[in-house]
Amino acid sequence: MPVFGAGVANATPGGTCQSATVQYRLVGADGGVVGEDWTSQGGFRSWDTVPGPVEVRLAPGQKVADGCKYPVSLAEYTTEGPNWPTSGRQTMVDKATVYLTAADVAGDDDAKRTWQKLAVKLPDCYGQIDLYGDDIAYDGKTGDGHGPAPYQPEGVVTPYHLIAAWNGGEKSCDTSPPDSTTPPATPSEPTPSTPAGSTPPAEETTPPTTPKPSTTPPTTPDVPPLSSKPPTTPEPSPSDSTPPLAETGAGAPVGLIAGGAAVVIVLGAGGVYAASRARRS
Repeated sequence: MPVFGAGVANATPGGTCQSATVQYRLVGADGGVVGEDWTSQGGFRSWDTVPGPVEVRLAPGQKVADGCKYPVSLAEYTTEGPNWPTSGRQTMVDKATVYLTAADVAGDDDAKRTWQKLAVKLPDCYGQIDLYGDDIAYDGKTGDGHGPAPYQPEGVVTPYHLIAAWNGGEKSCDTSPPDSTTPPATPSEPTPSTPAGSTPPAEETTPPTTPKPSTTPPTTPDVPPLSSKPPTTPEPSPSDSTPPLAETGAGAPVGLIAGGAAVVIVLGAGGVYAASRARRS
């Protein structure tokens, strides 16, 4: 029976791999486990101390066929606040990816198995660390291998296939020095006096908007396999911009062209003969 909610992952005879369940744990600088041991539990967690490397494996009880690969990535972002509702715009700082296979399915004797480890740069300010099941860099860049950066105010809940996340920090990531230059004072213009009996209209004030409550992005330990189908290359097609050359070989329709010219000559000669007889008569 699968444990930890693990699903069945295998390959069909046609070679199509199904999703698999990932387990993870945090390790410290000394190699010891931080917090709970192997788990498939997702969700967002606030850190007391910045998490270190993450070890990942495929949960026990799964059948994974040879050739199936499951990318798992760890990405570190700087944020504008210590939790998801205040994270604002996130900026990717570092990313690491490993590819799990049938050799990484947990067995009964963990002591004889080497688990794959993910490590990224650790933030020293507000930040978020995401563990997710693909190899895309969600850094806001375009092109293959890139995706939209997380942005809570606009509901951009990347990375996709998020397994778990950690956020926290105690200071802003803005390291720009404050502007110490004081602009020169400008002479003030005299304030026009208000005529007696006239009262300026009161300015309308708009009450501040209360931010809507924000839920954290969904997480799941089930990740899709890596797609290995190569792109199809279209067949080269002949260009339509160059007109075909005239046929001059033995296969060209010379007889038809010559016959047409002969008909034109005969018709012309008949017309001249008819005109000459009309003049004589």
